Amino acid sequence: MRVIEYSPQARSDSNETSECQAFLTRMRKPATRLPPLELLVEFEAAARHLSFTKAAAERFVTQSAMSRRIKTLEDDLGVALFRRRHRALVLTDEGQRLFETCTTLLAELRTTVARIRQPTQRQVLALTTTPGLASLWLIPRLPAFTQAHPGIDVRIDASFRRRDLRGEGIDVAIRYAPAGSIDGTQLFAETVLPVCSPQLLKRTGHPLRSAADLHRFPLLQMMLPADAGMPTDWDPWLKAVNLPDLEPAATLSFNNYDEVIVAAVAGQGIALGRTPLIDRLLEERKLVAPLQGSFASPRAYFLVIEPAARNRPAVRALEQWLQDEAARPAVSVSRRPRRSRAPG
Repeated sequence: MRVIEYSPQARSDSNETSECQAFLTRMRKPATRLPPLELLVEFEAAARHLSFTKAAAERFVTQSAMSRRIKTLEDDLGVALFRRRHRALVLTDEGQRLFETCTTLLAELRTTVARIRQPTQRQVLALTTTPGLASLWLIPRLPAFTQAHPGIDVRIDASFRRRDLRGEGIDVAIRYAPAGSIDGTQLFAETVLPVCSPQLLKRTGHPLRSAADLHRFPLLQMMLPADAGMPTDWDPWLKAVNLPDLEPAATLSFNNYDEVIVAAVAGQGIALGRTPLIDRLLEERKLVAPLQGSFASPRAYFLVIEPAARNRPAVRALEQWLQDEAARPAVSVSRRPRRSRAPG
């Protein structure tokens, strides 16, 4: 039987030889030669998630297979694309450059291939926003857009979650956030004011001439998850009018803002209205603002376009339509508002 002794030096020499051979192989390849497309697709997924495990799940391969394929791409290019740290991946400068290019070009490639395969297929746009804006502002206006653009369908994701536009295949977002905290085009600012159904005042017979009179009425409010990053309704407003300890006749709580407004229209209590979401209801007198004064909210609604989707004509059409709708004159309430800063 032949016995082979293990030699660390021999193994080191072997590794150096392999690296040298890989270097010479790269030198013989034209600089403009592209790596296999599949490797670039898998690199884009890994760079987007900054995780081989998540990228592997997306691509339906094992984590070890994903790691090997990224190493193959790095060997092909002759540079490191990731810095592998403890439980974390970080893109190198070369990796960041490749990721930005792959993101744009792969999106365009997928769009072109889809059009070739199904040239008459309708264009579908995905838009994410809050449930309140979707129900009260966007959906009532959306038929005008679909009528003007019959070849475009809009898929709405109404959620408090801040979606990953690129990773979740969403083209457009309308974000609700503090002014100056987000990259995007401001669609409109927000004001807040107590509103109710005219029938509520007639039915109860209670006067509602000042904020102190709110104790005679049920207050309607929205309860938000702790990670929503948004203020609750009444507590900040009552502090702003120096009534932090006001005890209403009752409190009705709902998960979504549109539910609060439905209850207000039904005469179940006083809601804190947010314009322009309730502009149409004020215009139609389904809601009234019994108290003088509204407060300028520190939050606003921002339009965010996924960069890879911006060049799509359908996305540009939706973007322009949203900006035009947001620019329409706001409805003025029945009493002249007192402009001041609202908390939250």
